[in-house]
Amino acid sequence: MTTESIAPLVPHRGEMLWLQRVLASGADFVHAEALIGHEHPFAEDAGVPAWTGIEFMAQAIAAWAGQGALARGEAVKPGFLLGTRRYQCSRSHFGYGMRLRVEAQCELFGDNGLGMFACRLLDGDEVIASANVSVYEPPNPQAYLQEKPSP
Repeated sequence: MTTESIAPLVPHRGEMLWLQRVLASGADFVHAEALIGHEHPFAEDAGVPAWTGIEFMAQAIAAWAGQGALARGEAVKPGFLLGTRRYQCSRSHFGYGMRLRVEAQCELFGDNGLGMFACRLLDGDEVIASANVSVYEPPNPQAYLQEKPSP
């Protein structure tokens, strides 16, 4: 599946929506695209810092989950980035004008909403970053987000 707009697939809005479109997707993968621009909320003189790569990966996973939800006739709902292992990036910044390809491969996704994805960021055909990303999609995200009363 290919889509020009990613907004219907993810809960992110405004300056926190960092991806522009899904390039390809399937039952266990998604490839998305991000255009690196000066309007990015973490923009610096040299570009967007490489540590933001984890969020680009997480948003691609959100797009994958959103496509799955829509295919099942469900609403798109928020998920949570739990953590990452072995994030490595060969650059300090993503340069302005770069078309960053974000790839996420689902390694496992349990009935309990826990998932693990192998992710990569590419500049053209060059892999510039990789990581394993853990996520959680609770059955009822609103209940999960509600503040617990103090004892």
